[in-house]
Amino acid sequence: MGEPSKGNDLLQVITEGKQPPNCDLTLQIEANYAQDGIARGVWKVDEKFINGIGVAMGGFVTSAADIMMAYAISSKLSIGQSFASIDLHTTFHRPVRLGDVQVEAKVDRIGKKQLMYLQIYFKMIKKWLALCHQL
Repeated sequence: MGEPSKGNDLLQVITEGKQPPNCDLTLQIEANYAQDGIARGVWKVDEKFINGIGVAMGGFVTSAADIMMAYAISSKLSIGQSFASIDLHTTFHRPVRLGDVQVEAKVDRIGKKQLMYLQIYFKMIKKWLALCHQL
């Protein structure tokens, strides 16, 4: 196993075109912006993410949120700092279906003891699909 990655390693995916982590590749999510606590990307939802009722399984939606949150947090860290999710809530407003989903994560605030609070939005065809909150 390799060394755990630091926050600035993720930014190099965007700024230098480095290989993204395996979780990004597996989930088919591509971050294309991360700066000042905001990250944006595209999640390519295909048949492998669809459940028995024809929509993306909620666990995949939450995983996509967690990935994009990592980029948003990384853009706020100093070199050598790392991070981990400790609490993540997802509210589903509409089903996520096949296609390209726009994902945006935003650091709302940085609390005491360096906790970061974020919100993540999923958008497809100009409609918000889900909202995630992370502590």
